[in-house]
Amino acid sequence: MPKRVAVGVVTSDKMSKTRRVEIPRLVKHLKYGKYLRRRTVCYVHDENNESHLGDTVEVVEGRPMSRLKRWQLVRVIARSRLVDVAAMRAAARARSRQGEAPEAEAGAEPTTE
Repeated sequence: MPKRVAVGVVTSDKMSKTRRVEIPRLVKHLKYGKYLRRRTVCYVHDENNESHLGDTVEVVEGRPMSRLKRWQLVRVIARSRLVDVAAMRAAARARSRQGEAPEAEAGAEPTTE
């Protein structure tokens, strides 16, 4: 039996060498004929930790590696274009602190005479 190949999006990269991947699909409702969005969640083995949150990846079915992991990463199709807003704000704060006067950093009130 051939191994199944699927394309999905990485939704979690917090584990070492493991990624949570969602594979979207459309299912037609039997009675009404409307197409519904469904997703399959699978845990993927990523040996080199090369995929990250939001990446589109290709995975292939493999032998069970743990209780949940039954898929292996083949390749990263597209990198994520997500922006880390918290990191950008922290960098902006650090740049603004470097440009301030030394007494303002120490918390001293500026004197007005």
